[in-house]
Amino acid sequence: MSMTDSAETTAVPGQDGALPVLGAADEQLLRELTDRARAGGLKLTGQGGLLGQLTKMVLEGALEGEMDDHLGYGKHDPAGRDGGNSRNGHRDKTVLTDIGKIGISVPRDRDASFEPKIVAKRQRRLSGIEEMVISLSAKGLTHGEISAYLAEVYGAEVSKQTITTITDRVMEGMAEWQSRPLDPVYAVLFIDAIQVKIREGQVANRPIYLALGVTAEGTRDILGLWAGEHGDGEGAKYWMRVLSEIKNRGVRDVLMVVCDGLKGLPDAVNAIWEKAIVQACVVHLLRNSFRYASKRDWGEVAKDLKPVYTAASEAEALDRFADFSGKWEKRYPAIIRLWENAWAEFVPFLQFDREIRTVISTTNAIVTYSLN
Repeated sequence: MSMTDSAETTAVPGQDGALPVLGAADEQLLRELTDRARAGGLKLTGQGGLLGQLTKMVLEGALEGEMDDHLGYGKHDPAGRDGGNSRNGHRDKTVLTDIGKIGISVPRDRDASFEPKIVAKRQRRLSGIEEMVISLSAKGLTHGEISAYLAEVYGAEVSKQTITTITDRVMEGMAEWQSRPLDPVYAVLFIDAIQVKIREGQVANRPIYLALGVTAEGTRDILGLWAGEHGDGEGAKYWMRVLSEIKNRGVRDVLMVVCDGLKGLPDAVNAIWEKAIVQACVVHLLRNSFRYASKRDWGEVAKDLKPVYTAASEAEALDRFADFSGKWEKRYPAIIRLWENAWAEFVPFLQFDREIRTVISTTNAIVTYSLN
């Protein structure tokens, strides 16, 4: 049955994989039902299986309960006689569940004011299928491939047009979220990137930049997502456009911007928010340092770098970095150059007391490792 047939096809709400805790009596009942089904040659799953029949009973019972609440009296209750609105038979409906299609009987009322919640009236889009469509689309499958997959695995005839409608509505919601008003001031703005597969004729890796703001109250807010334009990094013009968009959505000032040496970003920050501090991401500096070192030296390199980024002042950090350079420069000169090139954006971090540093480092680590 297709989604445009006369009988509606929908999904059962609440099937999120979480199972309720069953008591001993409930478990015993389920075992007895399973044993009877097997003894009688009844399949547990599939068309006409035990699970399908149980699901049908649960759904129809829930719908009858909703109708009782709607009318204010139960079925066959004398209190409902001559009381205005009343039951008016049933209509057939097909629901798509995790165990396949199931036909159910939905109660109706005479003035058609009954709006069921468990299986909504006129609901044609498959909420469970929607999640699959978005997930498969994100993995780079074409609409035709998604349609064929759903038909083969779930027996759901979902047209290419329906898949287009689902993805288009997600994009509309994304655009609305991306343009929402923001707070006027953020204490810290973190900018990081994740590589994702994007289909543009062919599927290719593209950087997606995320901006996360921390408010003056300490709450975190993802401000937006932007697709990168170049595989080798973006320029100042790109970052001017991104930061101007953030400012136009209401952000008048940012105290600090934490980033990972993104080309052109520091200049764009200073042009948009003149007094904002640009801070090199310490987590990224450490990770990038390990890329130039042999794995067997990672532990010792990390131990020797810790006094640099935990120093009480820039002067102390310079002394500790001199110690680090004296030990490692001959073996790993690239690590020394990495820190020297980032030093001007690294040292603002040292101006703050240790509590503020801890908050910045912790949030930065959360952003970095959630994206990688």
